[in-house]
Amino acid sequence: MVGLLDGHLAVVTGGGSGIGQAIAIGYAKEGARVVVLDANEGGAAQTAKSIADAGGQSSSFALDVRDAAACRQCADTIASQLGQVSILVNNAGINRRNPFTADPEAVAKDWQDILSVNLNGAFNVTHAFLDPLRATKGRIVNIASIQSFMHVRTPASPAYTASKHGVLGLTRALAAELGRYGVRVNAIGPGLIETPLNAQARANNPDMMKIFMDHTPLGRAGKPEDIVGPAIFLASDLSAYVTGSVVMADGGYRTV
Repeated sequence: MVGLLDGHLAVVTGGGSGIGQAIAIGYAKEGARVVVLDANEGGAAQTAKSIADAGGQSSSFALDVRDAAACRQCADTIASQLGQVSILVNNAGINRRNPFTADPEAVAKDWQDILSVNLNGAFNVTHAFLDPLRATKGRIVNIASIQSFMHVRTPASPAYTASKHGVLGLTRALAAELGRYGVRVNAIGPGLIETPLNAQARANNPDMMKIFMDHTPLGRAGKPEDIVGPAIFLASDLSAYVTGSVVMADGGYRTV
């Protein structure tokens, strides 16, 4: 049976766990060769092993997306060892739930750390893989958020909100500029997804969880697997005339 992503070489950042891991595995099931990138080298290797154990093709590399030079080196290595990348998923991200009125030094550090991974990282990786993506008329899928549109009803983490607004802006700007090369650029806007990134917040903040659930019509938090379908759609020819768009996967959060 032919997969929707047969013939593609896909790179997924932050692929060592959570949403990135689920997307990498989902892409492999659809026939893509997958390169898993993560700052956690062991996590990336484990995802690649899971894909290989299931009969898919995958490789893994350690990458700190904050390091532009390392991103370029990684792109060169992948090009020489594996070929031209045709799908890029910018998923790597971090979050901290400190309000703007918290300790000034902590707030300033949050701002620098979160923007450097969530927004600068997406820029660095995309720029590093730009040549093969143009050559293959590739597809870029950025992981945005409900916080690309609003500051959620749990008033904290202004840096995360700013970073995800930036991801949405970058998505639209690149779609406008790269369309002439046949490159499509879209985003997915997850709601509350149960991942290692937010495990502590979910466990220790029942009031936050209640707010999320009260404003989620589907009445549950999402799973990483809930993001896989939209990611496959945006990377495949099913979305051949879709660019500059955001597919929301938030359980209806923005409707209430």
